[in-house]
Formats: sequence, structure tokens, C-alpha cells
Amino acid sequence: MDFCRKLFLAPLAGITDRAFRKVCRQFGADVVCTEMISAKGIWYQDKKTESLMMFGTDEMPCGIQLFGSEPEIMAHAVQVAAAHNPAYIDLNMGCPVPKIVKNGDGSALMKSLSLASKIIEAAVKSVSLPVTVKFRLGFDRDISVEFAQMACVSGAAALFVHGRTREQFYSGTADWDAIRRVKEVSTVPVIGNGDVFSPEAAEQILKQTGCDSIMIARGALGNPFLFAQIRSYFATGQYVVPTERQRLDTALEQLEGMCMDKGERIAVPEAKKHIAWYLKGMRGNAEFKNRIFAASGLEQMRQILIELRDR
Repeated sequence: MDFCRKLFLAPLAGITDRAFRKVCRQFGADVVCTEMISAKGIWYQDKKTESLMMFGTDEMPCGIQLFGSEPEIMAHAVQVAAAHNPAYIDLNMGCPVPKIVKNGDGSALMKSLSLASKIIEAAVKSVSLPVTVKFRLGFDRDISVEFAQMACVSGAAALFVHGRTREQFYSGTADWDAIRRVKEVSTVPVIGNGDVFSPEAAEQILKQTGCDSIMIARGALGNPFLFAQIRSYFATGQYVVPTERQRLDTALEQLEGMCMDKGERIAVPEAKKHIAWYLKGMRGNAEFKNRIFAASGLEQMRQILIELRDR
């Protein structure tokens, strides 16, 4: 797979499910990725974990992201994931969530370069697919250059770099200069991630970092149109802001896709946060958001969205 000159949708736990990935591909994401998947869940053959690795032809190319901190278990998980024929397999070494870090996974791995290296090496040796690594600048200080060099030597095919440390979570601003320093020492493609909320920001991160591609995370929440806007801006210097009707039609499409994939009982509660993101900034947002969160089923949510769209 070519990791250069692409717009990637970041893997986001509880967010980048099949319905959202399809919508992002529809609006111009070149590559999407599954939610973060537990290597131990794969090891113990958990059915829900297995289902997270599924993706359709309309989502391809799609990567699978795994997290874990035991080389043997990670290597096994990578082999199982590879059987689903993803475009690449990503190793999560950047998740800042406390319950993940507490178990030594995610960004906790940035505290032990030797263990991180063993995991990458074991994963790379176990499959022929590209194995990539997503990481932050460090745990509580910037060690991104050293970490990137280690990942390259260990066999990573590409690096996804979020310009914050774990301790920062999502506070402050992403350090794009740090991503530039990673790019300068890396022997594989580097994909910049962090604070890409507009086409202008996408242009600036490329200029400032020299990175090979862009990964979009929070910027796509309720706004899959960002991918199309960036593509238009890069091609013509202009882009179109979606109308409220377009936003609501897309929210409804995603809601119905979630219900089709997961069933209404599971999808409706999960969809509410997505709908709230689509409603952000709209007139009457607070009232309709409250009604959405109080809704008990798909038909009720559908009627609220249609009412808002057609007012």
C-alpha cells in the first residue's frame, strides 16, 4: 500500500464503526481504519472483538488497528487480523485513555522503547502485510524522534504521529514542529495527525511538517464533509460548506447504517453522540439535541431529524 498523498480517517474507539467509515469514504477519505481492537480479545476469541475486524468492500482500503503490550499475543492478533485482508495493520502505541494506559497498553508503551520494539518486530515477522505504528510525542515528554527511529529500525511500514504527549490528552495545540522532526529522521512515510479541523489546517500541516499524508480524527466528527473540502481546496483553492439539509441527511444516513449493521437496540444509544456532533452550531441545536438524547428508537430519531431538516 502507498501511504503517501492520502487522507486517512483515524481509528477512534467507539466511533469509527462501519457506518461512519462508509460515510467518510463517500465524502473523500482515501483510507479508513477500524476502531482500536484488543489483541487479548482476539487471543481469547471474543465474538464482539472478532466483529470489530469486519469491513465491507465499500470501505476499502481499510486498516485494522490493534492494541496490546505482549509481543506473542500481538503477533497472534496480527495474524488473525491479516486473514480479513486489510490494507494495513496498525499498532496503537498512543491511546491516552487511563484504563488502556493502566494495563501497559497504548501510550504506556512509549515509556519502554525496548518492549515497543519487540512488539513491532514480532508483528512485522508474523505477516506480509504492512504493519504501521500510531503514537504520540511521548508519555510526559517529547521522545518522538527517538521512538520514530526505533519504529523504523524495528520494521514499521509507516508512522502515524499525533502531535501531543499522553499527558496533554487533547489539551493545548498539536506540536506540528515535533512531527516535522519525526519526518526528518524517518526512513518510512510519516502521516501527521492533530488539530486538522479545516482545509486550511490541512494545507498548513503539510507545509509545516513535510509529512507524506494527513490523518483526520476529531475534525471528522459530525463533519465527514471535511475530506471533500480538503480535496477541493487542494485542487482549486476553494471549498463548499455543507448546508444544514446536507448535514442532516448525512446524519440520518449514518444513523440508519448503524442500525442496519448493529441492530436498533445497540445502534440508537451509540448514534446519539454522532447526531449531536452533526447538530453542532445549528439554530435550535440545544432543543433538538435534548430531544435526540431522550429518543427511544430509530423511528423517533428519524422523525426528529426530518423535522429539523424540513422546518
